[in-house]
Amino acid sequence: MNKVACIGELLIDFFCQDINVTLMEGKHFIKQAGGAPANVCSVVSAFGGEAYFGGKVGDDAFGHFLEATLREQGVHTKMLKKDPHHHTTFAFVSLDSTGERDFTFARGADQYYSVSDIDENQLEEINILHFGSATALLSDPFRKTYLALMEYGHKQNKFVSFDPNYRDDLWRGKKTSFIAWVKQCCEKANLVKVSEEELALITSQSDLSRGANAIHQLGAEIVMVTLGEKGTYVSTQNFNRIVKSINIKSIDSTGAGDAFIGALLSQLAKESYYSEVLMNEQLLVDYVMFSNVVAALVCTKLGGIDSIPTYDDVNQYLRK
Repeated sequence: MNKVACIGELLIDFFCQDINVTLMEGKHFIKQAGGAPANVCSVVSAFGGEAYFGGKVGDDAFGHFLEATLREQGVHTKMLKKDPHHHTTFAFVSLDSTGERDFTFARGADQYYSVSDIDENQLEEINILHFGSATALLSDPFRKTYLALMEYGHKQNKFVSFDPNYRDDLWRGKKTSFIAWVKQCCEKANLVKVSEEELALITSQSDLSRGANAIHQLGAEIVMVTLGEKGTYVSTQNFNRIVKSINIKSIDSTGAGDAFIGALLSQLAKESYYSEVLMNEQLLVDYVMFSNVVAALVCTKLGGIDSIPTYDDVNQYLRK
């Protein structure tokens, strides 16, 4: 089994418990562990993978809570650093009746994850590097670290996975910069996973095939475009097709994309040679179908990590 490391933010999600209100109107909140790469790590571990998290939290009660949560999920934390000078990052989230989010960040320690925090001996053990942070490309030193690790993975022939995780609130007025950074990342990635909206933003193409080809031209061998309830568009140099999802009643879409890529990486981690997956259409489609079900089931519960289904849950739907 190959080892998977996810690089990015680990934070506290404060979920508003008041129904169908904005953050301005909300009064009652509960805390949960969050952060896209942490969600991905937890899903990888839940489905049999060996997962490592790389990032930074505050050396405070929230940071210790997050570290304990990852360990409870079976995620290795030796690449997690604690910052004594900056608080753990927070995100405040409320949901409307359709499960869509209103959220804001109170950023802290995650942005200070630096190259000096990296132990290269630990990296040598890793086979798959996933980059899926919503905040990493915003500023240095985290951006510099993120890009350096991606370059390392590319040069060392690691399997590099990238999810831009675009958040409009974070990049308002800076979309051009976001697109430029994302394209630079795509050049180093074997697998790029985007939403339909992200594909259009990054490539200026609304057509799935043309948009995926634009990302292939940047360097990615596999492109996955998540289409919500419609499924996932899968594209390689050899084939492309839409793999359908399942019908569910969505309560909270938080973490669905992370669940998809985490489930996919947990399956890819079983393979000794990724080139075989690229050439085997049915195998890759099976992996995507599995990942679609995981992502859909995550939407039926509140939160990211706490909503991860079991193998039995997923297999019930796959048998249907």
